[in-house]
Amino acid sequence: MSTALTTGRPWRVIALFSVPLLLGNVVQQLYQFADALVVGRQLGVDALAAVGATGSMLFLLLGFAWGLTSGFAIPTAQAFGAQDFRAVRHSVAAGSLLTAVCSVVLTIGAPLLSRPLLELLQTPPELLDDAVVFAQVSFLGAGALMFFNYLSAIIRATGDSRTPLVFLTLACALNVGLVIVMVGPFGWGVGGAALATVVSQAVSVLLCLEFVRRRMPVLHVRRGDWRVSRAELGAHLRLGLPMGFQASIIAVGTLVVQVALNHLGTDAVAAYTAASRVDGLAIALLQSLGLAVSMYVAQNHGGGRPDRILRGVTQATWIAVACAVVLGALFIAFGAALIQLFVGAGSGEVVDLAAQMLAINGATYWILGILFVVRGALQGLGHTLIPTVTGTIELFMRVGAAVVLGGAFGFVGVAASNPLAWVGAVVVLVPAYLHARRQLAATPITPTVVTPTTPIAVMGPTDGSMTVDAVVTASIVLPGGATTASVPVHRPRRPFARVSRRRRRVPRG
Repeated sequence: MSTALTTGRPWRVIALFSVPLLLGNVVQQLYQFADALVVGRQLGVDALAAVGATGSMLFLLLGFAWGLTSGFAIPTAQAFGAQDFRAVRHSVAAGSLLTAVCSVVLTIGAPLLSRPLLELLQTPPELLDDAVVFAQVSFLGAGALMFFNYLSAIIRATGDSRTPLVFLTLACALNVGLVIVMVGPFGWGVGGAALATVVSQAVSVLLCLEFVRRRMPVLHVRRGDWRVSRAELGAHLRLGLPMGFQASIIAVGTLVVQVALNHLGTDAVAAYTAASRVDGLAIALLQSLGLAVSMYVAQNHGGGRPDRILRGVTQATWIAVACAVVLGALFIAFGAALIQLFVGAGSGEVVDLAAQMLAINGATYWILGILFVVRGALQGLGHTLIPTVTGTIELFMRVGAAVVLGGAFGFVGVAASNPLAWVGAVVVLVPAYLHARRQLAATPITPTVVTPTTPIAVMGPTDGSMTVDAVVTASIVLPGGATTASVPVHRPRRPFARVSRRRRRVPRG
């Protein structure tokens, strides 16, 4: 259900909102694990490698689509926080139109580019054909992926992060079942594995649409709402494009790091892969917190509550740092044992290298926590330039460290590329947020108008007594965007005087 993030204790609101996001990330990781297990067991190592060979390319293009649709939801959250429901509907219409256009472009263009891109990435010839099939089927279903991400984002924009988690879980469970059937009994190979993902995402889109139709009238777009202006489309693109580019920049950095690892040998590649699986849990937690902050800030910015933004971002930063310190300590202490869950016996060199990477990252998770929270706050405020610049800085820092330090110090140098990228981004993000913080501190709070409340007498016992049992109040949107505030009312200890209902006796004559 929709929840206003403009009321309640900031730290509690952010924490509760981020829990479903974290669980969603975990569900996705479990799904990817199960999907790879089915393909590897049913079709063999080469088929699994062919699917893996498309990972960076899919992340590059579909990651852009995910960031784009997430950005489209920020104006929706701001309008919802301001209780401007007409603007909410216009935002949903604008985001839907842009998502549809991007879906058409990806669905037509990406399948045609699949083989040239995979050849450019030097995919081994024995894997190329299967990799092309998997990529083309995945891109043909890009519309389902984009609309599921967009619908989930606008539902979260209203303060509901639980419903998208439910639909994501159902989609992942359906996906695993379809993969087993399409790869096994149907014998459709890697194309069947990709088709299973497309079908499950299409089902999740239908579930989201039905939920919005039944439960979320605030998101119902009317005929006149589709007449969106160029300014409205431009506002959504100004937020969506930078977030999409950030995801693409991360993907490019991952490609370069992969090339650097390939020069260090098989053990280095295996160690980095195993460590990244464990590392992904910590990143998922901190990333979920950052997304929660962006929605929280967007709603409170729209609602004219700079005071809540300041408190919420500060409290979220402390939560992120505390979680990062605990996770870092666990990974440093038990990193080797965790890595052994992913590799077999006789892989001592892989375990040692992976444990070194977890120790390096674990010691600097607190920097990553600050990065996600501050970046989410700036995005929630509608700032686009600084988050985009920091994404570019991350790219150059990660690539430079992987190439230069990797050549000088080997695997440890490559492993250090992530923390150095985080430091480079935070050095720019923190001053930018401090500047925005000073502006927020000088921004007046949108006043609330308190209206008199009339007690509603509720009939009590049947003997004729009457008590004031409750007072019902509701916030009402007033001209200018202000809202009425609820008046706290305490239940009276004593009932009103009893009303006598005795009949007068009439003497019989």
